[in-house]
Amino acid sequence: MDLGIRGRKAIGNGGSAGMGKAAAMSLAREGAEVVVSARGEQRLIAACEEIAAATGAKVTPVCADHSSDEGRAKILAACPQPDILVGTCAPPPMTPDYRAITEEQWRSAIDISLLSPVKFMNEVLDGMRARKWGRIVNIATVAAKYPAEIRALSGSTRAALANYCGAVALVVAKDNVIINNLLPGMHHSATVEEQFNGWAKANGTTYEEEVAKFVKQWNIAAGRFGNCEDVGDMTAVFCSEFANYITGQSLVMDGGSTRSTF
Repeated sequence: MDLGIRGRKAIGNGGSAGMGKAAAMSLAREGAEVVVSARGEQRLIAACEEIAAATGAKVTPVCADHSSDEGRAKILAACPQPDILVGTCAPPPMTPDYRAITEEQWRSAIDISLLSPVKFMNEVLDGMRARKWGRIVNIATVAAKYPAEIRALSGSTRAALANYCGAVALVVAKDNVIINNLLPGMHHSATVEEQFNGWAKANGTTYEEEVAKFVKQWNIAAGRFGNCEDVGDMTAVFCSEFANYITGQSLVMDGGSTRSTF
């Protein structure tokens, strides 16, 4: 299926691994020109080379911290008039005890998970509105809709982001600028693999065994974790011409670990 975004210019922040990389891959496969940002240069360049080789698309790496003013300026210098903005970032640490969350952790989570995407959206929205076409997708977390103590840092800040996106989406929709969020649950991301491999080493188990324990504990109906490619492809759909009448929404992608009619 042709999603109608060939030749569109896209920014994919946090795109060197995991869901961000999968999103950049899906957009590039659809023919978009993608500027990918991340803080780690070596992994970023390798990811962009892989995406370009797999898709034939123009893929530009920009080593920058998109949560900083300097980083945003550097990324926008490489793509000053983006049609598409996809934002994600490494999640803050899990918080098994809400009382142990420090003020420093709160401030970091707010800066990276809330203020950074808000500032970046505000940088590009006027141009999108003037050109009468734009797509913004924030890859957040299912904890934004369904709170959990272990995701208190991540869920609370992304819930605020979803609220902001919903409000702004209503203002810009008349200009064919569409803003939506994806709320993924547990996927085989780089962060998850690092964490679960660490638990496996500490417990004398395997990665697969730790995943199976988590699936059982959290009653994930699918019986498994998702793949980052699932999130990447849905990102591309939300950036497509088929999303013209879907805006201000937050789509849960968690394999059925949460239950809700609406």
